Amino acid sequence: MGETTALLSIDQISLNFGGIQALQDVSFDVAAGEILAIIGPNGAGKTSLINSINGFYRPQQGRILYEGYDISDVPPYQRARLGISRTFQNIALYTNATTLDNLLAARHIHMSSNLWSGALFLGPAKREEIAHRRSIEHIIDFLEMEPIRKSIVGNLSYGMRKRVELGRALALEPTLLLLDEPMAGMNAEEKEDMARFILAIHQLQQITILLIEHDMGLVMDVSQRIIVLNFGQKIAEGAPAAIQQNPAVIQAYLGRAD
Repeated sequence: MGETTALLSIDQISLNFGGIQALQDVSFDVAAGEILAIIGPNGAGKTSLINSINGFYRPQQGRILYEGYDISDVPPYQRARLGISRTFQNIALYTNATTLDNLLAARHIHMSSNLWSGALFLGPAKREEIAHRRSIEHIIDFLEMEPIRKSIVGNLSYGMRKRVELGRALALEPTLLLLDEPMAGMNAEEKEDMARFILAIHQLQQITILLIEHDMGLVMDVSQRIIVLNFGQKIAEGAPAAIQQNPAVIQAYLGRAD
């Protein structure tokens, strides 16, 4: 097997809030082109980890390297420009805007037109607008959102809002996609659709994915490697089959070791 390249490296990061230790000396690599799942019981530090990767939190210790560059002090909007995009555990959309407008809003980091050229809608600004709309239409088609493209997001079902949020993350053109519990609150049919889209994003668009999810069936089906956190510490790392048999993981989830 050939050598894999680390797209993202987490190097001994520690994060605390007052006396609460959210993460402690966590280290791992995310290889370019893989789907890596982060699992663990509630309160294990999973969302704190994603918030650290995309810059919402600043760990007190350690480094975060992206494509070999230290981004530990880089603000979130610049990390987005570098190719790090995410969805949220709790949906964060413009609920009074349409699906189309929510996706277009995510294109702002790729826009170069200024206020005046945009207002006149001539020349380069017009060409740029057309190009961005073409990109958005591709995402709408890819995620099968044509029937809701002009729907107000706040009126959509929970599962469809999750899909819109995934589309918005794709509109940033990421090289690393962070998915924070993309299936939380979904019914069985919605979960099947989301799993299909995650695999398609990975296989057809060649996007590296870091996934947090409580649905163990999904995690075992789609991930190539799994990291397990418990009380802010990494307790296991490996292929899905090995993680299922790991005594430390069984202890963390069930309170006992089989």
